[in-house]
Amino acid sequence: ISDWLTSYLLMFSDTGNNWKQYRQEDSIGSFPGNTNADSVVQHALQQPVLARYLRLVPLEWNPSGRIGLRLETYGCPYGSDVVGFDGASGLSYRPAPGLTPRAQDCVSLKFKTLRSSGTLLQALGADHSLTLELQRGQLRLLLRRGTGSLPSSEAQRQASLGSLLDDQHWHHVTLERRHGHINLTVDKSAMKTHHRQVGGQIITRYLFRVRKKGRLSDGHFLGCLENLLYNDLNLVELLKHNSPQVTVLGNVTFSCPDPAVVAVTFSSPQSFLQLPGATASWPGALSAGLQFRTWNRAGLLLTFEIPQRGGVVWLYLSEARLHLQVHKAGSGLNDGQWHSVQLGSAQGRLTIAVDQEEGETAQARLAFPVTTGSHLFFGGCPAEETNQECRNPFNVFQGCMRLLTLENQLIDLIVVQQRLLGNYSHLYIDMCGIIDRCSPSHCEHGGRCSQSWRSFHCNCSNTGYRGATCHSPVFEASCEAYKHRGNSSGLYHVDLDGSGPIRAQLVYCNMTEEQTWLVIQHNNTERTRVAGSSGRSHHSAYFDYSAEEKQLMAIINQSEHCEQELSYHCRKSLGSPFSWWVGGPGAGGVQSYWGGAVPGSRQCSCGLEESCVDPMYYCNCDADRGEWASDSGLLTHKKSLPVRSLVLGDLHRAGSEAAYRVGPLRCHGDKNFWNAAFFDKETSYLHFPTFRAELSADISFLFKTTASSGVFLENLGIKDFIRIELSSSTEVLFSFDVGNGPLEVRVRAPRPLDDDRWHRVRAERNVKEASLSVDALPVATREAPDDGHVRLQLNSLLFIGGTASRQKGFRGCIRALRLNEETQDLEERARITPGVQPGCPGHCSSYGSLCRNQGRCVERSQGFTCDCGPSAYTGAFCHREVSAIFKSTTSARYSFREPYEQSRNASALSSSIYSEVTLRGEDISLSFRTRQSPALLLYVSSYYKEHLALLINKHGERGLLL
Repeated sequence: ISDWLTSYLLMFSDTGNNWKQYRQEDSIGSFPGNTNADSVVQHALQQPVLARYLRLVPLEWNPSGRIGLRLETYGCPYGSDVVGFDGASGLSYRPAPGLTPRAQDCVSLKFKTLRSSGTLLQALGADHSLTLELQRGQLRLLLRRGTGSLPSSEAQRQASLGSLLDDQHWHHVTLERRHGHINLTVDKSAMKTHHRQVGGQIITRYLFRVRKKGRLSDGHFLGCLENLLYNDLNLVELLKHNSPQVTVLGNVTFSCPDPAVVAVTFSSPQSFLQLPGATASWPGALSAGLQFRTWNRAGLLLTFEIPQRGGVVWLYLSEARLHLQVHKAGSGLNDGQWHSVQLGSAQGRLTIAVDQEEGETAQARLAFPVTTGSHLFFGGCPAEETNQECRNPFNVFQGCMRLLTLENQLIDLIVVQQRLLGNYSHLYIDMCGIIDRCSPSHCEHGGRCSQSWRSFHCNCSNTGYRGATCHSPVFEASCEAYKHRGNSSGLYHVDLDGSGPIRAQLVYCNMTEEQTWLVIQHNNTERTRVAGSSGRSHHSAYFDYSAEEKQLMAIINQSEHCEQELSYHCRKSLGSPFSWWVGGPGAGGVQSYWGGAVPGSRQCSCGLEESCVDPMYYCNCDADRGEWASDSGLLTHKKSLPVRSLVLGDLHRAGSEAAYRVGPLRCHGDKNFWNAAFFDKETSYLHFPTFRAELSADISFLFKTTASSGVFLENLGIKDFIRIELSSSTEVLFSFDVGNGPLEVRVRAPRPLDDDRWHRVRAERNVKEASLSVDALPVATREAPDDGHVRLQLNSLLFIGGTASRQKGFRGCIRALRLNEETQDLEERARITPGVQPGCPGHCSSYGSLCRNQGRCVERSQGFTCDCGPSAYTGAFCHREVSAIFKSTTSARYSFREPYEQSRNASALSSSIYSEVTLRGEDISLSFRTRQSPALLLYVSSYYKEHLALLINKHGERGLLL
């Protein structure tokens, strides 16, 4: 009753050898077992597996008992039609003549092979050919336009799916053509599907396992097919019944031989394989060989002693190159592919051959014959300290080996597994446990993936993203965000959806005004004149923007206001109905209103203002006058922006002329940046739907508070949870549990965070690590286990500003909350939730320092503004100086064109450094400072020759001289 497993591995095979480990979530390998003798532990496999044999490998068990397990399995009937190919054979299938073209075709099959390259399928159409082939263990889809069945340099690779498919295990492939689109799926469980648009012509011939003269690939193919279906037709059954539609090319069998190739996996630093060396039956020269595959750049492959000289031979990897003492051979050997190594000595020459078929060898001349000691060690050395026969100054090998030979004899690794030959530790025999952690790649946004046996690394250079998986954006989401970092006007990359799929866009941010404008240019923002011509009746103009379509739409949707200037100038050229413009998302729609008017009005701004040159018309250009007229204004209806094209008509008459100008797209306001909620009680909170954070999640927000602790966010599952909280006045805590115990990431600030100022928080969890950042403090990280985390299973509502676990809630403000880069509308929820108020006052406590040169911060409902009145500066942050320096020989003069009323109340000047004089009529403001007395500061000559001057006399007294 005390015998049970607490952890185990699940292996499967269809032949009883060549086992494969079942992995969950593409990485997790072990299954949790029992915690007692009575309870039942059930695991539903997330990915289906077809197998005849199962093997359980115990990892841990009850320390008070022994290994014990009761297992129930359920089977189902499975039909299998198999064909085998010898590397120079194939099948050809032709659809029946006169067949009506179908809107879709589907080919499905399963294959297995030990070779990494070879053609799997070729489909020949009337004007294109399509090829599916293996290259370096990946399935590649090639498409060639044009007639003919043979390949050429015009063939283009459209997709590369799968990895390590040369493992002698079955892999399922589906190739579908639907309405001119190609869908390719490799292994349904992985959902690796690629979509590609091709022509819709009928396929005239399918070739499977094509011979050399009919292949796109240079590699022979050797392997098996199972359940080969074309539109639900079983081609193997047709072949068995001698159907004329299926033709055999070469030697094809209805069986699948299983080559007796036994692999061994070196999975840990303690792994090694020890085999006997020189014996009485093998006294001669050395001869040893093996094949290996690995992701690591370094590791010991083989070592043995040379008893005659007391020396040691090491064959090892370093920097992905093979080393034999000081001689090197090969390069890039950590690519996960199988590589062969042959080591031999004869006539005083030591030879190493790497991938001998490619002809790469290295030699060393020695003064003595080389034979081995009593043992050879592969992969590493035993851990016993008393061991004197094996010394390993290099890294332990982690990877797979097979086809080990000594004295040109293949080593039977099954005998080794039975402990009848040699010795080993921490090995998995009769399987290769290598996995490709870069296929599919967890590196996002074009990050380059590299890997070792245990983990992978993402190179995020030049992607605009950072983090372990290139997930976190480097750039801000709007010009508004750049402004509140203290930046001035200029070009900036804006990442509108953060970690989402839309790429960052370079835009111009104009921060000189109260509003922060984001400007998107197009190919023609200048005024363009069009002369009339009897040969044409209209002129068309098209506008290409510097942003992609998704970027444009995201900018418009995220902004509070967008506008675009549209000016139409005309002379003897009618506007409506001969002229129009096209605007809006996608291809846009035809618009008949003009700048300053409203959609659907068929008017111009002068029509709405009743100021047209001819009151009979709603646009100036509709009056058909001989002199120049114009209709200009701003387009502000976001659903009609941006302007895509423009058509100007009625240009065929003598004397007809027109001109137009379409300005850049300008938007201001970030609807997400100021979206906030104020929690005035520790018991108040907002509810949102369950946070979907199974394998990866990112959370970002800003907060300000005067409370020393509180929970920002919490979502619970049955056992799992995720939570972010202010655990003390100087510490933010990110914690979660995926079912194997809580994990925590902390950031400690050098100064209190409960200072009623805005602070930024970003938390991320992915298969590589969990990270937490607060403001500009160093990012805290915690690496995930080598096999990654399992899914975070949540089922409760998401709590914001509070908690369901009865911990202390948050009191203060939260804004700009984004979950997986989707902004949550806090204000909308706050309006219908008691105890929570939409918006948040008090922005000047955080951003008031941005107002420079004595500018005064003024609170607004969303954000703030800088009042520059008391200073001699202007601009969004009072940073642009408007004063001037006068030398004794210089002056400034302004002549008024209109009479003005003098204001004689200018003697009430302040005693501050700066003083101001205001003249009514055409307003003039002057701020000055001087150390010179007397000084003439201002001289004004009016329309009526009256004079006003402001003097400071030599005693420093101020007065007006009229």
